[in-house]
Amino acid sequence: FKKKIEQLAILFTTSKYLFLFFSSVYRQSPRHGGESVADVLRAHGVKFVFTLVGGHISPILVACEKLGIRIVDTRHEATAVFAADAVARLSGTVGVAAVTAGPGLTNTVTAVKNAQMAESPLLLIGGAAATLLQGRGALQDIDQMSLFKPLCKFCASVRTVREIVPTVRKALAIAQSGTPGPVFIEFPIDTLYPYHVVEKEFAPKNTPKGLMGKIIAWYLQNHLSNLFAGAWETCDLSPLSVHIPHATENEVQRCVELVSRAKKPVILLGSQATLPPTPADDVRKALESLGIPCFLGGMSRGMLGKNSPLHIRQNRRDALKEADLVLLAGTVCDFRLSYGKVLNRQSKIIAVNRDRSQLLKNSDMFWKPTVAIQGDAGSFLLRLSKALKGHRCPEEWPRILKEGDTIKEKANRAKADEKTERHLNPLSVLHRVDELLAEDSILVADGGDFVGSAAYIMRPRGPIRWLDPGAFGTLGVGGGFALGAKLCRPESEVWIVYGDGSLGYSVAEFDTFTRHKTPVIALVGNDACWSQISREQVPLLGSNVACGLAFTDYHIVADGYGGKGYLIGREDESQLDDIFKKAQKECREGKAILLNVLIGKTSFREGSISV
Repeated sequence: FKKKIEQLAILFTTSKYLFLFFSSVYRQSPRHGGESVADVLRAHGVKFVFTLVGGHISPILVACEKLGIRIVDTRHEATAVFAADAVARLSGTVGVAAVTAGPGLTNTVTAVKNAQMAESPLLLIGGAAATLLQGRGALQDIDQMSLFKPLCKFCASVRTVREIVPTVRKALAIAQSGTPGPVFIEFPIDTLYPYHVVEKEFAPKNTPKGLMGKIIAWYLQNHLSNLFAGAWETCDLSPLSVHIPHATENEVQRCVELVSRAKKPVILLGSQATLPPTPADDVRKALESLGIPCFLGGMSRGMLGKNSPLHIRQNRRDALKEADLVLLAGTVCDFRLSYGKVLNRQSKIIAVNRDRSQLLKNSDMFWKPTVAIQGDAGSFLLRLSKALKGHRCPEEWPRILKEGDTIKEKANRAKADEKTERHLNPLSVLHRVDELLAEDSILVADGGDFVGSAAYIMRPRGPIRWLDPGAFGTLGVGGGFALGAKLCRPESEVWIVYGDGSLGYSVAEFDTFTRHKTPVIALVGNDACWSQISREQVPLLGSNVACGLAFTDYHIVADGYGGKGYLIGREDESQLDDIFKKAQKECREGKAILLNVLIGKTSFREGSISV
């Protein structure tokens, strides 16, 4: 066995030096690994790289800028990842964030986990200590791979410059294949800088003396040669093929039979229905052709427009009890569906999801699928609609559900007309904003209680015009999501609906909005409280500890960062429309706006859960 190991070691060493012998090392070349990264990103259509600058990654940023890829620097690394996440959702391509080693990367962990759970294709580029110094106490050197392996579909640490192009191409393909998600590549600093810069760091300061000194010098020189060997040979930069699972013909046909027999079908549409390659408008047309009432969640909010007769917003639990068929199109039976307990056991259930674990989540406990399809939800709906051409759901069923919708929304509107004990009624504020939204508006949701109310009241005008964190429920997405959205859709009006608690995470990005000329409007529901927690904590445990905030002058903070802030209270109630229209006008003229709206308490969300 020992002899075998020795033979393998000799073979490995021999092949390594044969490679060095036959490969060129251009010692005088000014080129560097950052250029290789930029070349691949440009070949894949990447338009933006979000970052918080650090010396470990400077070559990548400089090279990208030279190739016309826009570098957008933020005030926190998490914001850079959230912005890349938003770009991925809105553009259908991979979002890219680049951060420096150590604390730069650890600051992204929550945002990367959010992207994983939201199924967003995202490339995180991280700097790292030089290859020879890892594990030896170098600046910001930690085991970064262990942090990201549980969060990412693919993790790689580049060890030579020649590995950069194939590694980045592979990562970008994996991010988009199957169930989309984040990928991570670690770039040691010596793989990114030019040969002469790295050589200066490797080379002994004085002429080596003695056998050991000469051996070390020889080893360092060979390590350096291997690092750059074959670095600038011509290679393919084009995108690799992306694998997307699809339903089989037999699965589609079985679903056609089930849907054609259903009298009270319901579709629950999740974010997966908005994923490429199927355009969202094609999914909308398929849903309209089927005529089945739909509940829309996550990124699919707005799929049917503002006032579709098929879009049911209220009384979902009651509708699911009555339904004889439920189609879960990218929707998961997690806490949002009471783990599947809200589904009627007598209903036929069709579940479609790219991820098998999500497809069958809790099916061993609370529900059973009649047909479970591991495949793409959007393309499945198109095939189902085509196979059922000429067939429509009985019209009385969606009409009954819509009537229930109207009754519930009238009751909600009545709550908006009630006077609160102090300040403005938050429901009234949200209704007023909703009525003034431009047709191309994008809504970013970042908060708890105020945002929970907004989800019932504000109506996205079209597909992929509502961005929320997803199943992870992360606070702090607002600044990054809005930044990415405004860059992808510069002509659209981008609104961030903030709670006053969640605003604290990313209010500094008003500086980013100003510097990068990406004006957005932030609507802050300021009730001086973490209300979603307080609502349960106080009656259950008798204390409001840690839930109280202050009616802080957030509008002044926005002014300080170069934006424009407004303080809005009860005395402004009669002028709300004028203030909001003025904010919209100033935003169109290039100012990032913060509306600090002082709001009171209502009973609207009593009973809603926070855990």
